[in-house]
Amino acid sequence: MITIIGAGLGGLTLASVLHKNGIASVIYDADLSATSRHQGGMLDIHQETGQAALQAAGLLEAFSKLILENGDALRILDKTGAVLLTHDGDGSRPEIERGVLRDLLLSTLPPGIVHWNARVTGIGRADNGFKLSFADGSVTTADILVGADGAGSKIRPLVSDANPTYAGISFVELRYLDADRNHPMAAALVGKGLMFAFSDERGLIGHREPNNELCVYAALKVPADWAKQPMSRALLQEHFASWHADFHELLAKSDGDLLPRPIYMLPVGHSWPRTQGVTLLGDAAHLMSPFAGEGANLAMIDGADLANAIIAHPNDVESAFAAFEATMFPRARVAAAESAANLDIAFEPDAPRRMLEFFENRGVTSD
Repeated sequence: MITIIGAGLGGLTLASVLHKNGIASVIYDADLSATSRHQGGMLDIHQETGQAALQAAGLLEAFSKLILENGDALRILDKTGAVLLTHDGDGSRPEIERGVLRDLLLSTLPPGIVHWNARVTGIGRADNGFKLSFADGSVTTADILVGADGAGSKIRPLVSDANPTYAGISFVELRYLDADRNHPMAAALVGKGLMFAFSDERGLIGHREPNNELCVYAALKVPADWAKQPMSRALLQEHFASWHADFHELLAKSDGDLLPRPIYMLPVGHSWPRTQGVTLLGDAAHLMSPFAGEGANLAMIDGADLANAIIAHPNDVESAFAAFEATMFPRARVAAAESAANLDIAFEPDAPRRMLEFFENRGVTSD
């Protein structure tokens, strides 16, 4: 039995591919239920990682029916509101809402595999396996353990002393409901898919979502404790004082609460020695900033690769884990280095020009 901590995209992909191949697993997750909280915004799913993982789970065709039309369209602006690039997208990185994708993976698993409201509070070695303690006072044991429990992983200390560190950037999430009718300025700025506006070492990242909603992140180079203060739209506008009036309207008229999201990362190239009976995947293994768009994709391909390694070594989990880590470590190192480099580009003083060069070098030009 494979015990997985975390019912995010990586843990669910692992369980889905294992189940498809007749291998039992159990997942423990801290969420109260599958629907207890919003899972986050849009994800662009890459051919070589996320889509390959969905193929391994037999879900690529079902996934194709759930993507957001034109979700990979792109606009790049500067602080004056000038549009530097518009691209309608080519479908190679289709966009899907995170919650919809998680529901798709959950649909492949029979009832009882995922144990909700199971927050791990303690873990230690027990005989030849592990003893897990939960917030409700219950205890269980596991022979084979996979940490798919994200940035604050409870499993990571079993293999590594590394802790996430602040990346120097904080996001503030703003949301806009029925955007075309209620927020036409915001809808026009964001466009059909993704919008980047960076200048003066700060930026706005917007995305169209299903049901005519928008999500916008104000991205700021601020100290780690900045996000702990009371957040207001006026405070955000101060950081964008020299920006065009349209951006001030965008910041002033969102719906609901403002949600601060400091960005943390593990060291580029984070790895660990082979540790008996346990491994990590996804953000638990290689947390990075979102500036390469790889986090969810890597978690999913990690899950598929680990499942395939277990399938290939049915009676030797140590060889399976070693084979998985030998593939995962270098792949994550490359993605984390790219993420760090892209973060630097986005927050340089001449960010609009550098971002334009970045996309043009990858063949993305205005339609």
